Amino acid sequence: SDGPSGMRMDCGAEAFSLPNGTSIACSYNRELACRLYEFVAKEMRYNKVDSLLGPGINIHRNPLNGRNFEYFSEDPYLTGSMAAAVLRGLHTMKVTGTIKHFAANNREHNRHFVDSVVSARALREIYLSSFSKVIKEVKPFALMTSYNLLNGVHTSELKALNQDILRSEFEYQGFVMTDWWAEEDPVRMQQAGCNMQMPGTPDQKDQLRQALAEGRLDEAVL
Repeated sequence: SDGPSGMRMDCGAEAFSLPNGTSIACSYNRELACRLYEFVAKEMRYNKVDSLLGPGINIHRNPLNGRNFEYFSEDPYLTGSMAAAVLRGLHTMKVTGTIKHFAANNREHNRHFVDSVVSARALREIYLSSFSKVIKEVKPFALMTSYNLLNGVHTSELKALNQDILRSEFEYQGFVMTDWWAEEDPVRMQQAGCNMQMPGTPDQKDQLRQALAEGRLDEAVL
């Protein structure tokens, strides 16, 4: 189910609307965040939902970002702390969340094509810090890549991000999916470490089949 302000009411689901991520972070209250999402976890179990598409843990770089309401803060430590509390609440009922959007999702306008140009130091200290903290403390089961490019490459196609940093350095063991209708190159997505394209288009499936037939994609990777 979509989120992240509680469980989104699609397909007849019954759910309460919770305060958004920014409002929760303003409380500086991790115990409260955990209790709120224990409640969400019960709603998820009632509606037979396994995973919530949230929490969003990008950084408030610009107050005009259209997705800021989903995210917690401009501070990486506060963001990571609150997200960890949210996931702990969900995990009490054996359901999970999906940390997103990985990474440097700084604006909503032109979101499929905007390029976040970030120095190595700023990327580490600001934009990846909250992801690292959550992965270390809570071991989330799912992660979603972002629409934007990062230093010239779509995040879903960036092996240095999804394999070298996320898998190897952060020791992330969970599932990696794209955001919805991320219609980038499916072969490069697979090679970069994406487990699933959401929802996947017929054209992307044809590209994968062709790449397999031509030997450009190893079946073991797929």
